[in-house]
Amino acid sequence: MNRRHFVHQTTATTLLTTAAGAVSISKAQDHPNDRITIGVIGVGKQGVSDFTKAMRMPQTQIVAMCDVVEERKNNGKKIANDFYSKLNNEPNYDGVSTHEDFREIINNEKIDAVMVVTPDHWHAIPVVQAAKAGKDIYCEKPISRTIEEGRAMVKAVQDNKVVFQTGSQQRSEYDGKFRIAAELVRNGRIGQIISVNIGIGDPSIPCDLPTEEIPKGTNWDLWLGPAEERGYNEILCPKGIHSHFPAWRRYREYAGGSVADFGAHHYDIAQWGLGTDDTGPVKLVPPSDPNAKRGMELIYENGIRMIHGGPGGTTWVGTSGIISVDRGRLEIIPNDLREKKPITDKDIKLENAGGRNGISHMANWIQNVKERGKCICHEEVGHRSASICHLTNIAYRLDRELNWDPKAEKFIDDGEANEQIGEPMRGDWKLS
Repeated sequence: MNRRHFVHQTTATTLLTTAAGAVSISKAQDHPNDRITIGVIGVGKQGVSDFTKAMRMPQTQIVAMCDVVEERKNNGKKIANDFYSKLNNEPNYDGVSTHEDFREIINNEKIDAVMVVTPDHWHAIPVVQAAKAGKDIYCEKPISRTIEEGRAMVKAVQDNKVVFQTGSQQRSEYDGKFRIAAELVRNGRIGQIISVNIGIGDPSIPCDLPTEEIPKGTNWDLWLGPAEERGYNEILCPKGIHSHFPAWRRYREYAGGSVADFGAHHYDIAQWGLGTDDTGPVKLVPPSDPNAKRGMELIYENGIRMIHGGPGGTTWVGTSGIISVDRGRLEIIPNDLREKKPITDKDIKLENAGGRNGISHMANWIQNVKERGKCICHEEVGHRSASICHLTNIAYRLDRELNWDPKAEKFIDDGEANEQIGEPMRGDWKLS
């Protein structure tokens, strides 16, 4: 029995149990070798946030940090070493290695799982390689930069039977607001759905930033990776350790703009409520103004219209009511709907992963790694939600109606649009 198989057989003594509104974690095993060893790929602001959540789970051991910026990987190492030093009363603890190239983590057989918390253009290749290496994966949203990448990621995960969690924590956290909203919609409490408004920001734009001097300790070529070659700019890759979310998110070469950055959250919740986690729209209709940054309509086979624009979050409009949800609110019209038409045991119940901010989503991943189950935001969920973001961006760029086949994942009789399902990769980088 190898070490990885042994770890997956030790569920009984380290079981993490989720229940409505709470997550209870049993006592950690005594020996680090009995824990899930995790390598972190991408140690910026979001990477630090994600790995510190995982680090606090007693079933895990953070053992490696990877970043193309020297200060960041060293900062991640210090945070983890300091945590374990205090936890184990070992002042000289030094159990975390650092790496510039993610492949060193993926090729390390002593590492069980990886967290991919890089810019979006650097999600697909590490995920595919990690899956082929048999490593379980936590990948930040949106999981891909293109539809083609996302489908390759799903295939690699499923072919190699690894556990995958998308970092779309709204299904798991925020006191269950999003689950409650989606459950009411799914069970017809506001009647037949007419439309869904998604309150998120702008589509992506081409990158036109000037070239600046590359800081010492930054591997700019590796930051670019599969993206087209261009000069360094601090807006894309901040110098050293930073406390903000970098604006590479705006640019289509690396991400999908605000449409994908928060669309991966709010389109995801819309899909959950509609019960369309395995499909998507069949038509996209752009706004009449070619300069508009809101108003794209995504029409589903059943006629439901999903509209880019509206109040922040996700708003379903039905024939007998409205439900609108965001991280800080849940609004229901009529306001006594939950009392008059409560969800019962006879209704569809969506997965309740706990509802606790900063805990439940990561706990759901760790639990399923232990039990070899499906995460609440597994690979197909993450891919379909990201695909809606990509479709929205493509339709804004082409500025015309598009017909989409969500099963084949192709535009119908539209070669120009189909060319945008994927993007060429620079140099020797490839998905396989």
